[in-house]
Formats: sequence, structure tokens, C-alpha cells
Amino acid sequence: MQHRFHLNAVAALFVAGAAQQAAAATGEAPVVIVSGSRVEHSSMDFPAAIDVVDAERIRDSQMRVNASESLASVPGLVAQNRQNYAQDLQISSRGFGARSAFGVRGVKLIADGIPASMPDGQGQAATFNLDMAERLEVLRGPFSAVYGNHAGGVVQLFTRDGEGPPTLETSLSAGSDGARKVDVNAQGKAGNVGYVLDASRFDTDGYRDHSAARRDQAYAKLTLAPGAGGKLTITASALRQDNTQDPLGVTWATWRRDPRAGEIDTSDTAAIKRTFAERYNTRKSIDHQQIGAAWEQQLGGIAGGDSGKLRVTAYGGNRQVIQYQAFSRAFQAPASHSGGVVDFDRDFSGIDVSWVDVRALAGGKLTSTVGIEYGRSQDDRKGYENFTATELGVKGKLRRDETDTVASTDPYLQTEWAQSAWVLNAGLRHSRFKVDVSDRYLSNGNDSGGLRYSRTTPVAGLLYKVSPVLNVYASAARGFETPTLNELFYSGAGGGFNFGLQPARSTHLETGVKALLGADSRIDAAVFQVKTSGELVVDAASGGRTSYRNASETLRRGAEVSADTRFGYGFSARVALTALRAVYDQAFGNVQRGSRLPGVPKAYAYGELAWQSPSRALGAAVETVASARVYAEDSNTEQTAPGYAIVNLRLTARQEIGGWRFKQFARLNNVADKAYVGSVIVGDTNKRYYEGAPGRNWQLGASAQYQF
Repeated sequence: MQHRFHLNAVAALFVAGAAQQAAAATGEAPVVIVSGSRVEHSSMDFPAAIDVVDAERIRDSQMRVNASESLASVPGLVAQNRQNYAQDLQISSRGFGARSAFGVRGVKLIADGIPASMPDGQGQAATFNLDMAERLEVLRGPFSAVYGNHAGGVVQLFTRDGEGPPTLETSLSAGSDGARKVDVNAQGKAGNVGYVLDASRFDTDGYRDHSAARRDQAYAKLTLAPGAGGKLTITASALRQDNTQDPLGVTWATWRRDPRAGEIDTSDTAAIKRTFAERYNTRKSIDHQQIGAAWEQQLGGIAGGDSGKLRVTAYGGNRQVIQYQAFSRAFQAPASHSGGVVDFDRDFSGIDVSWVDVRALAGGKLTSTVGIEYGRSQDDRKGYENFTATELGVKGKLRRDETDTVASTDPYLQTEWAQSAWVLNAGLRHSRFKVDVSDRYLSNGNDSGGLRYSRTTPVAGLLYKVSPVLNVYASAARGFETPTLNELFYSGAGGGFNFGLQPARSTHLETGVKALLGADSRIDAAVFQVKTSGELVVDAASGGRTSYRNASETLRRGAEVSADTRFGYGFSARVALTALRAVYDQAFGNVQRGSRLPGVPKAYAYGELAWQSPSRALGAAVETVASARVYAEDSNTEQTAPGYAIVNLRLTARQEIGGWRFKQFARLNNVADKAYVGSVIVGDTNKRYYEGAPGRNWQLGASAQYQF
């Protein structure tokens, strides 16, 4: 049934007709993106794989808690809700980022032009404000190189600007496992000042045992036009999570017995043995706030240029985290161990200055961007034992005390020349990355020291417009990924700071096609290859402490297809298909050549058939999400997380009465109550790899908006 649906959806794209004239008749504007080129650009005419998720898909039919709700429909991307709000989402792009034990790495996160990833490459998608989202742009492939230390791709969130008369909106939603969310927002524009304000609270009892969470978010955005050709945007955001429970991973036997259950600690001396999560009360608290400003000024061109634009972005913030982990031999922790409690206070800041110049050249238009980006973070980091003489899961003796400073300085240049049917893009970025460690806890040795990395990453792409409705392109780049702080903290089993790690270096090739088929259909397809040397892989992982090493070469080859079409009578369909062979291309240790990269499915698919009434008052859809099996560690000898396919249903409604606008949605996810592993913790030494996904679950939501 699911295969038939996919084939029908793809076949429906090949609708005959004069596409150019029919597309013009629809009156719809082309999809505009800024990712990759840093200037407004038609996605059809840019030589890269890039998808846009619009506001309606993000906001109207889900709780807007996790970016994975919206990113499931993007090919090449695997965004998993781990059912663990202490560790955030697991997002991988073409296999990059799948090994991350928590948060997002290998994929750069940006919100309204402000990085949501730190200079070391680690980011948290939880900081995205989805309630005010206008769109998400997802860039994969070679052009990720123009963003520096992120070989996998870029996910950019753009929030709405305040426009029109003032509006006030409140929304309430609830779902299975005690999930509930309330959101209040206001927006509007007075004179030259637009404003957006939003605040929300999300609570859940959690699907998995010991996974309850509360998340408070606040967001503000001001847009000002103080002079001709100028625009100032100021954003501020805050995220707070107190004592978010961490359910940890479980072994295969435990998941088979009960997908919700935690792993029993067999060393527990209690009459009824508790799980590791219960015994150590594993949890995390996060307090994150930041502010940013972006100034754009339209100016005259330089040295004969037609026009120019100056853009200056600056930001700063603070992130405080305290996390209580679990390990089994607490009372015999080695002297070199940094303890089971992580406590850090991070200040971060950055600036990006760029100039865009537009001029005529050789019968075409040349658009050039030159800029420099600087980012810095400084952690006051402490580690404590997670026990006292009488109690576990509490802050004990100090075991780590250091200051970790990360800074990156990246000048870059991008240019595009467009003439008739040809579009040529090229870019160059030089990244200088440094880490400094000042160790104040010397009882287990002195970890003070520093690291310096540098890398130049060129990229080039060529697009040819075969016809007004068919474009073909090819692109290539050099990329790299530096180790994150969390990957540098340990060497071997319980060792100190790992000064021996080196960046992974990659070569990317991609070719693709973008086509408009008929009046209401579009298909994007790409094939790609990525060769990586020095891939960062798990060396040892136990009790929340993971060490890494550089492995030999890896090879990724794959294909992506996304297709959208609108039928008659309000029906539409979307298909996103990914096939990826990601393997180790050289043997190392006990890993054989040809072994699959862990955490990366060889196939992933999303399909949707939707209907909407002519007045848009009612809508309904059926969604299909399917994944091939996933390996949990490098040797591929442990039990894989099996492949799965699930079906979701959604229903939406809206009404307008005077100045009031009402919206409602209902979702039934995993209709067949399929038991499956939603994500894996790659390389866990204790073999607690598996994180269960929910069975059949529901969500309901309603909102009311008043325009004054």
C-alpha cells in the first residue's frame, strides 16, 4: 500500500502541458532562498540541493516543540526526536552528525542570521522558536563549505517580521504522555517599527521512563527602518529547562521487553533493583539566553558597480548547563575521571561583516560577497563526582576545574555570474580555529594546552538552464569538520583532554536536476559523493563520557529526490526519498572495509497525500515515514535497529469571524502502533544503544487570534 502511494505520487508529477505559461497562470511567486548564496535567490536557479519548509507546514498541524516535526519531509536529512529532552534532537545530513551523542554537530544551525551552533560546531535545535517561524531552509552538499566548520549542511530558521495592525494570539495543545503546551504571541507594525513577541511553556511526562521535561521559551524581534535603504533587526531569545530527566539508552534485550523501560542497574543493592536513570537521577538543567542585531544598508556600488549592500551582524549570549550522568562503578572512579556531574557556564559572542556588490560583466550580472566572520565561546567548566558517601545522583567532590576557550576567524568570498542560460557560482573560505584549555584542577594531571587548526574550503557550482522549466547543475567543494569541545574532553578510556584529534577533511561532488512539470508540479533530484579522510569516530563511550579518534577514509554515495504536485479538487502530494551508501573505505581496528557508518540508514522516505477545501476551512492528510535499519557501532556486529514504516494522520480547520481567526488541528501518529527504535546512541561501550520511539499517540491543538 505504501509503495503504491509513493509510485502514484511520483507518477502524478509527469503532467503534460505548457509548464511555463501554466505556472505563470497560477500567480505564485518562485521559492526564494538565501542559504548558499547569502543573497536572495530563486531556489530553482541555484546549483545546490536545498529545500524550504514553509510556515503553514511548521505552524498549523503540530505542537511546534521539535524541529523534527517539520524536517521529516526534507530528503537527505534524518531528524529524530530521541524522546529525551535532556539531549535534544538527533539531526544528520547525508550521514554527517549521526554519531552525535547529544545536540547537533556536523550541521550548522542558524536563526535569523544568528548562529545557533557554537564555533566548535555543536548546536542545539531546541533554541529555535518554531511558533513564529516563517520558513526553514535546509542546504545539503558542497555549498555547505561556505559556512566553514560544518561538512553536512545548514539548517536556517527565519521568523516572521511584524507587519500590519496589531494581533494577539494564544494557542493551546495537548497530547499523549501528558504533553501540553501553551503559547501567547503578539505582532504588528507601528510606523517604521515592526515587533514580534512570543512566550511558551511545554510540559511532558515523557514517553520513556524517567523522561519528564519542562521547557520555557521567550522570543522578541524588532525591525526598524530608520533611513532610506536601511534595516535594523534586533532579536532576543531565552530557553530554560529545569531538571529535565534523562532516560538514557537501553540494551536490545531491554528494548524488546519494554520500549519505555530504562536499563536495570544490576549492581544496585536495593531489594527492588532500580534503573541507572532512577538510581543516579540522571537529569539536565539548561538556562540559555542571547541577543543579536543585524544592520543592512543599501548603498551605491563601488568602482563602477550597479549597487551594493553592507550587512553587519553581531550577537552575544550565555548558556549555563548542569548535567547529572550515570556510571556503574561510582565509588571506584579512577583518579583521572572527571566525575559524573558536568557544570559549565558559557559566554559566547560573534560578529559577521559582509559587503555585497552587484555589477554588469561580460553581458551578464556579477554578484559578489566578501566578508569575515568571528565567533568565540568561553566555558567556565567544572566536573564533580555524582555521589557522596551515602547518596548517588548528587553533587559530590570536585574532579574538574578549567576554562575552555574556542575561537574561529573566517574570511570568505563568494561570487555569482549569471548570463542568459548559464549561472556560475564560486566561493572560498579560510577558517582559523583555536582551542585553549586552562586547567586549574591538577590532582589528576595538568590538561592545560591548546590546539590550532586551519583550513581553506573552496566551492564551485555551474547551472545550465536547458529550458525555462528545466535546470541542470553540478558542484564540488572541499569541506572539513573540527572536533567539538565535547569530543576533545577525553582520550581513551578515562584519559584527559585529547590534544591529538585532528579535523576530518572531505571532498564533495554533486550533480542534479530541477524541473517544473505541468502547472503545479516540481521535482528536484541530486546524486552525490563524499570522500572523507580522518573521520571522527567513537573510541570509547561509557557513563555519558565519550572519547573519539580519527579513523581512516569513509565514502558516501547517494541520491535524493523531492517532488511536489497539486492535483485537482484540492489534493496535493509530496515525496522525499533518500538512498545513501555510507561506508568505511579503509579498515581500521576491528572494523572491516565496507562496514556501514553507524546511525545512518541506507534509505529514508517521506510521503504525504493531502486535501484542502477550496476555502481552506478544512484540511486532511496521510503521512508515511519509513527508514531502513541502522547500525549502532562501527564494526556492524551488534544488533541493528530494525527498519520501520509508520503512518500518521492529520486534520486541520480554520474559521474567521470579524477580527477573529481560529485554527484547530488533530494528529494521530503511528496509526498501526508500530514498535520501533527511533534513534541510536552510537558506539556506547555498555551496549545501551537504543532509544525507543512512541507507539500510537495523539495530539490536539487550537488557537485564537484577534486583529485590532
